[in-house]
Amino acid sequence: MKLFISADIEGTAGILSFNEAEKTHADYAEFRALMTQEVIAACEGACAAGATEILIRDAHDTASNLLLEQLPAVARIVRGWSGHPDAMMFGLDASFAGAIYTGYHAKAGSEANPLAHSFNLRISRLLLNGVPVSEFTINALCAARYGVPSLFLAGDCEICADATALIPTITTVETLYGAGRAALSLSPAACREQIRSSVGMAVRGRSAAVIPEIPGHLELVIEFNNPCDAYRAAWYPKAVAHGPRAVCFEDTDLFEIMRALRFMTS
Repeated sequence: MKLFISADIEGTAGILSFNEAEKTHADYAEFRALMTQEVIAACEGACAAGATEILIRDAHDTASNLLLEQLPAVARIVRGWSGHPDAMMFGLDASFAGAIYTGYHAKAGSEANPLAHSFNLRISRLLLNGVPVSEFTINALCAARYGVPSLFLAGDCEICADATALIPTITTVETLYGAGRAALSLSPAACREQIRSSVGMAVRGRSAAVIPEIPGHLELVIEFNNPCDAYRAAWYPKAVAHGPRAVCFEDTDLFEIMRALRFMTS
């Protein structure tokens, strides 16, 4: 049984500031280690439930964060950004039995995590068919495009709630919740225990997993912080200005939405 893990860092237990997620900052070493340990806990839970192959997608910033020597032998890893529109889900295909997400975080505009954002800090809000969405929403729909169920997510309280609203069968572990620039978090050790046991439960129950339906018509609206970014993005084919700081793109194919998102936000 093959499983896919998409690993981010801003929803890792204990994290508080972007400095801790930034490679050039002294605090980064601690939090890349905590990110890695949450991924390892997910692998351990998955293997206990029968996984024989795990592909890990390092999906934060440079995509070169995980401590490779600590990863289990059952795992392979995708590092770096190929430029493919699947982005944080690159490497996934229809052969996988399920997708798992660790270190995930609330969408741009949220107060549930001091590190809330959607793909990059130039975006103030991302909407799909009029609804504000997170990185997880886009990534779970990407998995659905391949017919792969999203089984488990670990991250802050809001992303867990958003994930459950989209996929009622998903298993979640709430790592933290934010209050302004503060956060209340599980201890990393307690978080890893919950991830390990919850991933095992989710994988064993995968036959009941619901795959979200992809709408037949898709409208992507990207609201930027700076009107200059919106002006540049509006030159993407079929994109149109949508107010002073926003761009709209419509299509019937999710892959085209992801391709537009990839190029309009780069």
